[in-house]
Order: sequence, then structure tokens, then C-alpha cells
Amino acid sequence: MKRVAIYGIGSLGTIIGALLTKNGCQVDLIDSYKENIWALQKNGATVTGFMNFNVAVNAYTPDQLSGFYDLVILLTKQTTNIIELPKLLPFLHEESVLCTLQNGIPEQSIAKIVGLHRIVGGVVGFGATWKSLGVSELTSTAEVVQNFAFEIGEISGENTQRIQEIQQLLSFVGATKILPNLMGIRWSKLLMNATFSGMSAALGCTFGDILDHKKAMFCLAHIADETIKVCHASGFEMVKMNGLNMGDLELNFPNDVVNKLPLYHQVWNSHRKLKASMLQDLEKGRPCEIEFINGVISATGKVLNIKTPFNNKVVELIKKAEQNKCVNDFSYISHFNELIDSIY
Repeated sequence: MKRVAIYGIGSLGTIIGALLTKNGCQVDLIDSYKENIWALQKNGATVTGFMNFNVAVNAYTPDQLSGFYDLVILLTKQTTNIIELPKLLPFLHEESVLCTLQNGIPEQSIAKIVGLHRIVGGVVGFGATWKSLGVSELTSTAEVVQNFAFEIGEISGENTQRIQEIQQLLSFVGATKILPNLMGIRWSKLLMNATFSGMSAALGCTFGDILDHKKAMFCLAHIADETIKVCHASGFEMVKMNGLNMGDLELNFPNDVVNKLPLYHQVWNSHRKLKASMLQDLEKGRPCEIEFINGVISATGKVLNIKTPFNNKVVELIKKAEQNKCVNDFSYISHFNELIDSIY
């Protein structure tokens, strides 16, 4: 693909763009946040944390664009799609491809704006935190990036030439796997976000804080269980991510949580320092993507008549924090007590 862009230069967009550029790929970094683009133009992209480097990048605001892009990697927030995606349309030709790496299950809503034929999807297997203008911290280990960077696929499940070309490009960041079950990938990634990202935002903490707290992990295990049951009822199967089949986290009885804890530590110990992007949004007083993460599980469960009380509680706590422009602290774990007591 001749012309490639990343649209949405937050924590992940900065790191992906920096790694692609560092490894010899031509890629434009695009964002509506002018101050961030100006910093990237002046100082380059800086990556800290488990990697440390700086690289000069091509960075633009949408009003500075010209010509057409063959591939756009979409990393904007779903909350901004209705505003940001129309800005892309003048720079897409008929065969342009948009690869959404957004959280949640965004394909159908994006298709209404850019056309379903243009869309492929995928998920990111590592975490990052935006630190300042032009600077992002890699909060997952370099080994995670090397081994589990991306999983991508066509909505149809076909192994097309264009998905192979995207795989080749993203492999300059880290291991990129093509899977035939995109919606299985989507639901599996949704589980990863609904659990640790949901609880991180609800309790104002890192993933490690959750891993080390018995009650928080009990709640998290039930968030996962609800997600799996809704996924199955929707006609999809979970897939393996980061070495774990997410369907293995389904609970068969209440005390089954203790049997699942080693699986969570196996996958998420490498992400202990990570703080959810939803929490970062709350800290900045911005709307977060809760409706597109735990909210998707709650809404789909309601349609399918599957109860999702733990996901509902996460949505409730985060929406209240969002409305009050505040950040919860770990004491909010007490808001789950009634749900926990109802199980035993």
C-alpha cells in the first residue's frame, strides 16, 4: 500500500506511528489536536516506558492533508467518530482501506460513514499511556509487543490480499496475526477491556492494583463471565489472545473464580502498570468510551435477556464520575458489595 496514515495520535497512535517510522515505513500521523501535531512536527515522537526512543515523524492536522490514502489505521475514540470520520472522506479513493483498531465493536457504525467495503478490523495487544504532547509511555513489556501486537481480519473472514498487506505493515511494530473470526476477536478484546479497563476506570487504579485485590478480582471475573455468555448468545465464539482462549474464563459455578485467577495473572501480570485509557479520559475531564465497552455488553445482554449486573455497575460508576467530572478511588469497590452478597 503506497500511502498509509494513522488517524488518532493518542497513546497507541504515537507508539505505533513511531515504531513504523523507526523501522523504515512511510506513514503520516493525523490528529485534530493541533498542539499535539505541532509538538510532533517540531520534536518528533517520543516513546518512554518499556521502550525509550525518539524519531522524527510526518504529522498533520486534517486541514493540512492532500491526495488520497490507500490505508488509514483508525485509532480515534469511538466517541468522536461522527465528527472525525467525515474529515477523512475527501482523502479516500474507492479502494482505500480503513483498518479500525478501536475498542469495542465499531465496524457497523463506521460503515455508515465510510462504507462497509472499505473496512477491516483488529485489536491491539499492548497498552500505552499518553504522557504529554508528542510523548507516550509503553506500559506493556517489549516482549508483549513483539509477540502479541495485533490481531486483524476481514469482516467476511476471508484471507484477502489487502489483509495480508496490512499484516506485513503492522509486523514492523510487532507480531500480527490474521484470524478468520474477526467478531470472535472483537468480543475477546472487549472482554479484556471490560474487565481490567472497566475496573481501572471505575476504581481509579492500575491493572496491578486490581490483580492484587481479592474482591476486585471476584468482580472482574464476573464481568468476564457475563461478557462470554453474551458473546455466545450472540452467536460468536471467543478466541485465543495473549496465549489464552478467553472463553476459558467462563464461570461454571460461583466458587469457580479461584480456579480462574492463575489465568488472569498469566496474561495480565505483564500489564500491571497500565492505567485504562477510560481512566485517563476521566482524569482529563473528557467523555470516555464506557458506552462502547461495558455498555455494549449491558445493552446486548438486555436484548438477549441475559443479566449483566457487574457490567451494569461498572457503567453506572463510570458515568457518574463522567457527569461529575471526577475520578473515583479504590473505596468504590464497596459499591459492588450488594452484587457479591447476592451470589453467596
